[in-house]
Amino acid sequence: MPYTTEEGGRLNNFAVEPKMYEAAPPTADQKRNYMILSGVAIALIGGLMAVAFAVS
Repeated sequence: MPYTTEEGGRLNNFAVEPKMYEAAPPTADQKRNYMILSGVAIALIGGLMAVAFAVS
């Protein structure tokens, strides 16, 4: 474990950092899935609002 020695002999431990990587842009299939999921989410919220409006 990496550490440094401070004044007075105290040790200061640091966490091991994970490796860095660049995020890849979404593929065409992932974009299509995002659009489908957003449509389902909008329909669900619209349905919930319609039920809440009908009940009140």
